[in-house]
Amino acid sequence: MTSHPDVIVIGAGFAGLSAACAMSARGARVLVLDARPQLGGRATAFRDRETGELVDNGQHVLFGCYRETLAFLAAIGASDRVQAQPSLELVCFDRDRRRSVLRCPRLPAPLHLLAGVFRWDPIPWRERLSALKLALPLLRARGQLRRGERVHAHPYDVTAQQWLDHHGQGAMLQEWLWHPLAVAALNQLPTDASADAFVRILAEMFAPDPAAAAVVLPIRPLHEMYAEPARAFITDRGGIVRTSALARVHLRDGRLDAVEVRGEMMPARTVVAAVPWFGLRSLFGTATPPALDPILASASAMTSMPIVTVNLWYDRPVMNEAFAGLPGRTMQWVFDKRFAFGESASHLSLVASGAAAIVGETNDALSRLAAREVEASLPGARGLWPVRATVVREKQATFSLAPGQPARPGPRTPIEGLFLAGDWTDTGLPATIEGAVVSGNRAAGAVGE
Repeated sequence: MTSHPDVIVIGAGFAGLSAACAMSARGARVLVLDARPQLGGRATAFRDRETGELVDNGQHVLFGCYRETLAFLAAIGASDRVQAQPSLELVCFDRDRRRSVLRCPRLPAPLHLLAGVFRWDPIPWRERLSALKLALPLLRARGQLRRGERVHAHPYDVTAQQWLDHHGQGAMLQEWLWHPLAVAALNQLPTDASADAFVRILAEMFAPDPAAAAVVLPIRPLHEMYAEPARAFITDRGGIVRTSALARVHLRDGRLDAVEVRGEMMPARTVVAAVPWFGLRSLFGTATPPALDPILASASAMTSMPIVTVNLWYDRPVMNEAFAGLPGRTMQWVFDKRFAFGESASHLSLVASGAAAIVGETNDALSRLAAREVEASLPGARGLWPVRATVVREKQATFSLAPGQPARPGPRTPIEGLFLAGDWTDTGLPATIEGAVVSGNRAAGAVGE
């Protein structure tokens, strides 16, 4: 880039890279800056110091309803770096190591979900029938989405747990299906999270296309799955991507003036700030403009929610599935990375979302907890112990969706030329990959108007 960029994007996670790619595709000269040495933001990988293996900083899962994310991957030539189920198939292991499978046939939604639940043996018949009670609420939510409206659950202003109880969902069906989906999508216990966010996710997942609920898993380390292909897309179109580039935004008389990186001042006409809610204020140092006070106050008041991921390596395969649910356990999901990376022995990634109760435990305690739950859950791990373990804590993985949280801003700000992107902005979605990509696309669209 021999002249000043048209747009500077600060932050190279899903939000920043999707915004940069969308603008690059329109012919804009884009400069992407990220403070970390590796692209990917909160969805990246690190190299294990003992083995040299790339380890994701947390297991990230996509769904077939992530339309804008899948379109983004297609645009940057990375569709082959994920693998999708044809329709939802969920393997679970109970406390007696018994395996069961929820299979949703290829029927129109929500019939495919109901048909799958009806054939799900571990769930008592009375509770299987209770799933019928969600058909009308989900269809109503689908109608709101079609009309471009914000999804509002009925009854209003309740938690996800209160909504499930109101609609008569049985205890075991909640433990085996609704709670795992809620915690995975919202990173918050259903007793705390807003029902609106949960119903929005269900309405997206159980769309007319049964593939919308299908699980889509990365088959490459996260930064290789999307961030490096995005870098190539941007640079091939004349843009620049810089890492280890801590940026500060400078304003003059309340207007954009420059972006500073390590003392280098770059004139800035348009900036997309694609940083997390907890990093927005620091972009401006001590000179935060009064016009941004309402946005910065809301961002500062957002409550962060943690995720804990424990990686366990075994000396042999211990499960035959790429992933499985562990209902009623602390670690709600287990993924065997050998299916993605072609390893001969199991490398398990166990995830505890909404992990406020355990995030303060020691690495050793968390590793032992995960290993015990694997041994007690998976038939192939009976009597086995992992040969090594690592723990990844993301203390600020997502933001709280509890009722009463601050309003989320849109892509525009009161500062001319300054735009926002990030899963925490007002997309109507929780803190998902799809929410991040939607925000990036909206920011890119706002820049182009």
